[in-house]
Amino acid sequence: MMDIHQILRQLPHRYPILLVDRVTSIEKGVRIVALKNVTINEPFFTGHFPHRPVMPGVLMLEALAQAAALLAFDTLGVTPDENSVYYFAGIDSARFKRPVEPGDQLTLDVSLDRMKAGIFKFDARALVGDQLAVEAKLMCTMRTVA
Repeated sequence: MMDIHQILRQLPHRYPILLVDRVTSIEKGVRIVALKNVTINEPFFTGHFPHRPVMPGVLMLEALAQAAALLAFDTLGVTPDENSVYYFAGIDSARFKRPVEPGDQLTLDVSLDRMKAGIFKFDARALVGDQLAVEAKLMCTMRTVA
């Protein structure tokens, strides 16, 4: 379990791009389940779409990547510093199954498929209740920047 304060110590993201509110479970090297509460106050809703607010798919993928980063850091037993950045290396098989609207709670469910040579591969999905909203295979890597 991680609350928002612990998440803020692990991820460099801040408002409006921090997209993980709480971690409900984490199994080192295996799986993480986290939550993203979707509210009408999200800045993207003013333009996506004014007549029918829908969370952009790329932001759902970003939320999954942030959960994946938390799992990777836990797996490695590291806390990243200001010289570390966790990047997308690839997104495969992304499928959007259900629109996500204000008032929904996204359950981010990410499993580590494998890690090799600094590349992490994850099976990721986000659900609203028991309905699948998005699924994808994510590849991520950590880089040192100076």
